[in-house]
Amino acid sequence: MATMLIQGGRVIDPANQLDQLLNLVIEDGVIAEITTGIPRTDEVIMAQGMIVSPGLVDLHVALRDPGGEEDEGTASGTKAALAGGFTTIAALPDTNPVVDNRASAEFVILQAERAGYCRVVPLGAITRNHQGEELADLGQLAAGGAGGFTDANRAVQSAEIMRRALEYARMLNRPIFAVPQDATLSAGGLMHEGYYSTVLGLRGIPAAAEEIIVGRDIALAELTGGHVHLMNISTRNSVEELKRAKGMGIRVTADVTPHHLAMTDASLVTYDTNLKVLPPLRSQEHVDALIEGLRDGTIDSISSDHRPFASEKKSREFDQVPFGVSSIETALAVVATVLVDGGLLDWPDLLRLLTVNPAKILGIEAGTLDIGRPADLALIDPAAHWIVDTRQFYSRGHNTPFKGKTLRSRVMKTIVAGEVRFSRQ
Repeated sequence: MATMLIQGGRVIDPANQLDQLLNLVIEDGVIAEITTGIPRTDEVIMAQGMIVSPGLVDLHVALRDPGGEEDEGTASGTKAALAGGFTTIAALPDTNPVVDNRASAEFVILQAERAGYCRVVPLGAITRNHQGEELADLGQLAAGGAGGFTDANRAVQSAEIMRRALEYARMLNRPIFAVPQDATLSAGGLMHEGYYSTVLGLRGIPAAAEEIIVGRDIALAELTGGHVHLMNISTRNSVEELKRAKGMGIRVTADVTPHHLAMTDASLVTYDTNLKVLPPLRSQEHVDALIEGLRDGTIDSISSDHRPFASEKKSREFDQVPFGVSSIETALAVVATVLVDGGLLDWPDLLRLLTVNPAKILGIEAGTLDIGRPADLALIDPAAHWIVDTRQFYSRGHNTPFKGKTLRSRVMKTIVAGEVRFSRQ
């Protein structure tokens, strides 16, 4: 029986309200003991000055496999996830072909097992080929391992189809992951509609484009009893609607991305194509509302929304490039810099948003340091300062607006099932 001791670290497990200098023992790939003692083991990792956290969980990541391997692949994307401290990720179904049947969901799992890096939970499509016209076979997708259903960046526009999806997903005990975006209001938009879109001469996407669908999907969740998870919320009114819905007991959860917390639409004065994201970066009052929503528990989790693209795809005119940021390797450091260094959250509260909360949304046993659970861990140096250098990325996508920025905190080791699968020199 292989044993490992992680000695002297600050063990933080938000699920169990644990934040203490302790030693953690791993036996045969599972967490065996958390103790003040120093038992004899086969291997010792000295963790003084580091945080020992449950492995991070990301609710939506684009692995681009199959069909988009020039942008990312399962091996590169899951290794990048380990570098960011993520031991479990949910893979978006917007591949080619789309993950809208059992075989394609099983393929995602098989590819992850072949890569041998982090755990991957496939997300299945809500509608066939993401066309928004006919429901995919949600039952077969669930049987193939799908942890939830989403049409990725293509919001389901039909309220009737969304209603049926929530009804079926409820019977399968799976969430519907929804990007709230009214297609008629957002069509042709490039950035947030406001002062800076006018100054820069770029077509805007109004906050209402998100808020209309947020209101609709909350109403449908109430009607059906299904669980809707709102991805990438970005506006003040969305936060207020979410808070109201939770107060009524409606099954709704939500996440926000690091870049929507760290930047505003004012950043686009540089016309940096790496700032083109969906939903768009909003103005400061919206960012403030998102942060307050995290602090008071209205927003449940932080997700990287990792959407990598080959460099040539982001090197065109602003209106020609795709939406998205390669973000999984910088996600933890960005939110630690903004929220922890900014005095807005402490480490236990931040890690709650990145571990146990997203695991609960997916309905998986992850994100905790419970005795007997698989030893999925991240060792984080909270004092590290580093400059983002895309040449060191494991992801094929280098499209990050944080290139050259100095960030605080860095993942030093990531452990999956008791095995060190990533170690930073």
